[in-house]
Amino acid sequence: MDTRSRPVVIAGGGIAGLTAALGFAQRGFTVEIYEQAPRLETVGAGIQLSPNATRILASLGVLERLLPTAVRPEAVVLKDAASLRERARVPLGAFAEQRWQAPYLTAHRADVQAALVAQVAETTGIRLITGAMLRDIGISPEGVVGTFEQDGTQVRPIGSLLIGADGVWSKVRELPGLAGKSRFTGELAWRVTVAADSTAGRTFASVGVAGCVTAFLHSGFHLIAYPVSAGTAINLVAFTKGERIADGWSGHADPAILAGALKGAAPVLARLVAEAGTWLAWPLHAVDQKPSWTLPQGVALIGDAAHAMTPFAAQGAGMAIEDAATLAACVAASPAGIAQAMINWEQQRKPRVAKVARRGALNHLAWHAAGPVALVRDFVLALRPPQRLASDLDWLYGWRIPDAGSTHQA
Repeated sequence: MDTRSRPVVIAGGGIAGLTAALGFAQRGFTVEIYEQAPRLETVGAGIQLSPNATRILASLGVLERLLPTAVRPEAVVLKDAASLRERARVPLGAFAEQRWQAPYLTAHRADVQAALVAQVAETTGIRLITGAMLRDIGISPEGVVGTFEQDGTQVRPIGSLLIGADGVWSKVRELPGLAGKSRFTGELAWRVTVAADSTAGRTFASVGVAGCVTAFLHSGFHLIAYPVSAGTAINLVAFTKGERIADGWSGHADPAILAGALKGAAPVLARLVAEAGTWLAWPLHAVDQKPSWTLPQGVALIGDAAHAMTPFAAQGAGMAIEDAATLAACVAASPAGIAQAMINWEQQRKPRVAKVARRGALNHLAWHAAGPVALVRDFVLALRPPQRLASDLDWLYGWRIPDAGSTHQA
């Protein structure tokens, strides 16, 4: 069966699902996106998009829509949370664009999603259906059948491929042969966005680095801050240990957890946390990457549905965007063999995603180091010039979509 004889059905209208829709439509497929929310609402606040992701967004016509509200940070700056001393700097800005041929951006997630939705709306061959809850998936001789409930009635699209882009708590991932449930990692992420001209914004300006991504490192937490919304707002996100809270992207946890984690940090950071107002917490979940992300009959998981990981490499959105683009490329290269396309794609993606996860784990270890380990970290960072720190990221930021038949992505 030619895979273009049936639509590509996508469960989930977030960054992964919308990017996949654009990637498939660009290659001549018809696409139906089913999103459970009655309207597309954004979750999260700020987002970092490194060149490996923005290069793909540019090829899909999305980057141009995003640039007016995004920020091109000049560097990632690592600071000690106690002394506020700068420990390292990775140059971005014009340096990033020259080295990796695409920009490094920070943006509000709402702006990223709005740019994707606008491009989807103007792309022939894509239907976006909201208020549709996935209830069941089956396999028929004609293709993969998804059962969605919409306004009390059931809709059963038959697709050549069903893509689970439904996030950490994926319904598609519960199919036999896939990974099943995600697991809580024992850490919480706390987030808030403040106006740059607010009291909290001015406090941050006194300790952060203007126009940069600033990371404050501490044994009990780390705090990342960067400008969004064309520089009018600052996204703050802190990571601490914590007990599991209700599954969801926005929850409430005891703010004393965050305040307690700041013990030993510079007093101005505690003041910043207090001035920022109400911090929302969300539980960090991960998905076991060993089980399959695909079924040969025509089911594929992408983004957090496939491989949710802790965000310490700032690559959650990047990996979802890469997944979407490479899946479209692999399926288009194998129009009559969906099973082989699934094999090729999974062999491409798993080594790269595993490498990114390892980088995130290394960052977490380094950023939360204490005692002698922290001293070694600071000594090593002091010996590495900014350009060398940047070159260490060539494998990540310089990545391009490989040939559809290739399995090498390192």
